Amino acid sequence: MKENKLLSLAKEYAVKYLHELPEKRAFPDEVALKELEKLSVPLPASSTDPETVLEVLNKIGSPNTVASTGGRYFGFVFGGTIPVALAANWLASTWDQNAVFKISSPIAAQTEKVAGNWLLELLRLPANSAVGFVTGTTMANFCGVLAARQSLYERIGWNIKARGMNGAPPMRIIVGEEIHASMLRALILAGFGLENLIRVPTDDQGRIIATKMPEPDESTLVCLQAGNVNTGAIDPIKEICLLAREKRAWVHIDGAFGLWAAVSPMKFHLTEGCELADSWAVDLHKWLNVPYDSGLIICKEPKALQSGLSVSAAYLPDSIEPDPYYYTPEMSRRARGIDTWAVLYSLGQKGVIELIDRCCSHAELFAENLRKAGFRILNNVTLNQVLVSFGDADLTNRIIKKIQDDGTCWCGGTIWKGITAMRISVSSWITTEKDIQMSTDAITRIANEEILLNRKTH
Repeated sequence: MKENKLLSLAKEYAVKYLHELPEKRAFPDEVALKELEKLSVPLPASSTDPETVLEVLNKIGSPNTVASTGGRYFGFVFGGTIPVALAANWLASTWDQNAVFKISSPIAAQTEKVAGNWLLELLRLPANSAVGFVTGTTMANFCGVLAARQSLYERIGWNIKARGMNGAPPMRIIVGEEIHASMLRALILAGFGLENLIRVPTDDQGRIIATKMPEPDESTLVCLQAGNVNTGAIDPIKEICLLAREKRAWVHIDGAFGLWAAVSPMKFHLTEGCELADSWAVDLHKWLNVPYDSGLIICKEPKALQSGLSVSAAYLPDSIEPDPYYYTPEMSRRARGIDTWAVLYSLGQKGVIELIDRCCSHAELFAENLRKAGFRILNNVTLNQVLVSFGDADLTNRIIKKIQDDGTCWCGGTIWKGITAMRISVSSWITTEKDIQMSTDAITRIANEEILLNRKTH
């Protein structure tokens, strides 16, 4: 069968890519990038042999990937792909299941149910919470805000589904000064203007200063952060949640990567009190290292999430147990739970703990090596984030650009408390101490060269 030959060819290309990944540049070179222009051709007038299509895609595409699944990508908080997750993803793609209903895919519904329960246990969240598999934390944050909006307006007698936002009583939205862009997008999409946000000052690590927070009430949504994207710091969750609970406010936690600290016996104290919140957002394609795209919305009040997201129709099934689409904004979507189930079943609790702890240890090693080399570490390295400054903004930016061009590793830039810095995120299962050493050696070499050149020119 032609299909068998085509799939075998795809497997051959994929296996070769994985084999070469440890030695692959972290970012494509200029030669490879130039080749992308060959894809810009007129739409063919007639059919092209599928094997030829795959050959062209592999020849041009493989050299033009960012090696974020490798061991030396530290730019954004990108996880790699654990092999069993990749294999399960291939199988799930072959099945091509629509995970909207149980009747559209029993296997998708069951893996999401089981994996969801496992995740609640791992993250130490209330066992009866609703779990929705979405694209990532941006969508999860959006769903959490909609659930909060639904619940809070119900409490004050406003039917948001029937009457909408036009003329609705104002909700109070309390956020930290270091709120992540994905949380801001979620609030905008939900109809809450940025000018109406109550921003609370944060400390030197980006944590909300609880004593500076205004008193919430029953019309208040408090947005907290588990894992500042620059420092990794986690808000004082327990203190704020206890206050919010007393005043009947809703607490949503943006825990894209930092919520995974709850899994680790060594890091759990950082997330203490998370279970007291009302909704949580977390990525699976970051620290759990499943393929893109995959995230979770978790909600303590299943009815609030369901009512905030779903509608009924005569042609939609009515089941005793909630269908997957009850807890997600999409109807048609891929069966994300299959990848997640496979990873959790493979790693087990012990394996997930080891993954989190190993990344944290590697971040500490990164910081230690760069500190010993004479560079300034700007944050307390409590999770997997490292901020390093090489001096003034221009010098630091030049060093970051040279590191990216070098290809040994890839790190991005940021501005933290007015200081331009290189941001390092360690999130991949495949990263080793050797990768850390190679990367810090390259960074040190390039930084020292630029610092010396800077002194000569000034």
